[in-house]
This record gives sequence, structure tokens and C-alpha cells, in this order.
Amino acid sequence: MEPLVTFLSAARAAIVVAALIPLVAGAAEVQWKPDKRVEIIVPSSTGGGNDRIGRLMQSIMQQKHLVDAVTTVVNKPGAGMALGMSYLNQHPGDAHHLLITSVGFLTNHITGRSEYSHRDVTPVALLFEEYVGFGVRPDSKFKTGKDLMAALKSDAGSISTSMASAAGNHNHLALATVTRHVGGDLKKLKIVAYGSGGNAMTAVLGGHVDLVVAPAATLLPQSQQGLLKMIAISAPKRLEGALAAVPTWREQGVNAVVSNWRVILTPRGASPQQTTYWENVLARVAETSEWKEMLEKSVVTANFLRSGETRKFLNQEYEELKVMLDALGLVKQK
Repeated sequence: MEPLVTFLSAARAAIVVAALIPLVAGAAEVQWKPDKRVEIIVPSSTGGGNDRIGRLMQSIMQQKHLVDAVTTVVNKPGAGMALGMSYLNQHPGDAHHLLITSVGFLTNHITGRSEYSHRDVTPVALLFEEYVGFGVRPDSKFKTGKDLMAALKSDAGSISTSMASAAGNHNHLALATVTRHVGGDLKKLKIVAYGSGGNAMTAVLGGHVDLVVAPAATLLPQSQQGLLKMIAISAPKRLEGALAAVPTWREQGVNAVVSNWRVILTPRGASPQQTTYWENVLARVAETSEWKEMLEKSVVTANFLRSGETRKFLNQEYEELKVMLDALGLVKQK
């Protein structure tokens, strides 16, 4: 009987080993990490907001040894972020390439400026949200957001608004959202687009326009100096710190929540293991003191979401943006 027992034991052992092979292989697959140079792609020029964020991410990853591989920042400006998106998707399934972008990559697809949407890439994480402020001169007839709401409802074309830098961006959408909710005519909005938030600010301070709409951080220095009054912000609730005194639109009766969020993408076809790796790295980046200091200085709101939640977020944003851009007459005609 011994040979038979030995044979059965060996057979059982073989079965156990065979059963473990997929588990070992799966464990190895989960352990994916970069084994060559990592590129953080910025679809805009050096010195801009996304560029500064990308370079801070790179610095934290390297200094904190969160990524073993060499990490570099690559700028691919042009065509409304489309060149950066195109470059990203030249590397399908290769998660050695990350791209940082904002709400513009969705609006550019909806309006026909870009062929790439969130469905053409792999969302990795949402990093934070930046809310939009509405500012007027201290002597403006608009003392509160409710005053502006009444004017937009009565005659949206009677108010001139400066903003940067193109129709359909987050600033335009914030104003359009308020106008739509109060029943104003979106297509009558009188927008003066400038190349930068600084120039848009100069226009309202100089009395050339009635209102400036820009990221709250852009308006904050002039507000703190008493040169400008922020009458509303497009945040879901009252913010803390330097913006604590600024009322939200919700407080004033309009459910207008609009943000210029930042997300990290990797190419289409990236595996769950690759996505999980980067989720974990970025979660650790978001917990560093350097990152939290940036959020505070930039007056933006931390809202870290992992890949699955980010995908749901982008799906919802896309549909809401399409409705608003259609109302503005900016949706690409098919």
C-alpha cells in the first residue's frame, strides 16, 4: 500500500501546487510597479497651474521615495489640451505615462475642440476642486449675490463680465449656471474674455466691466486689500480660512456648484493593477505636508477620489456640462 499512498500524496501535492499557480501569478500581477521612466504629462506650457501641480507631484514622489523609477514632467501644450491627450494615448496600456488635466478636457470634447473624452482614457484619481468666485468693485450696485441674481433674471445682457480665457470654461459655466437657475437668458450674457485672470481683474477694477468671474484664489488678494468684494462663490458649502466670509450661491438661494477640478489620467487599456498602484501613490502624495501646504496657499479644496469614484464623477460631470453648454449654444452639432 505504501507506493499507492505515496502516489496519492504526490498527486494531492501536485493538485495543490497547480491550484496555487494562478494565485501566485495574480499576486505577482498585483505587485506591478514602474520599471522605466515615468512621465507626468502637462497639456499646457510651463509655469501654469497644472504645470506647477505636476512638478510638485514629481518632487514629492522623488523626495519621499514613493516611486522608485525616475519621474519627469513633460509639457505638451496646444489645441485645447488635445495635443497632451493625443500624446497620452500614443501609449495604450502603458501606465508609465500620467496626465494632469482639468474640466477643460471634457468641455473641449463636448464643444468639438478635442476628440478625446474621459471614455478614451483611464481615470486614476481626482486630486482637488477649485471653486469660482464672483467679484465686484466695493461701490458696485451689486451688494450681494441676490442683487446680481435679480439683474441676470431681468436682463442678462445688461451686465458685462470679464473672465479668462475662453467661452465654455469653468468661469463661463459658473455664471451660466447662476443665470439658468434664476431664469435668465444665457445667450444674452455679455462676456469679455481676457488672456489671463489678472487682466480680467484689471478690467473690473478699472470700471470697464461690472463683474469679474474667476477662481476664488485669483480674486482673494484684491479682496483682502479692499479693492474688490466677493459676493458669492460656487462651492457646495462655506469654505474655511481666507474665504470663510464669502457666501455660497446655495446660501443665497441658487444651487450653483461649479469647480475647476484636477484629475490624473493614464492611457486607455491600463490594467487594474497599474491603476491601483498609482491610486496608492497619489493617496500618499495627498497626505504629505507639502501637498497640504499647496492646497492651502492655492485656496483649493481637497477631495481625493480613487479611480472608480473618479470615473463616476467624470460621467456625471460630462452629462451636466453637456446640458449647460447646449443651453449656451456651444455643443458641437453632429
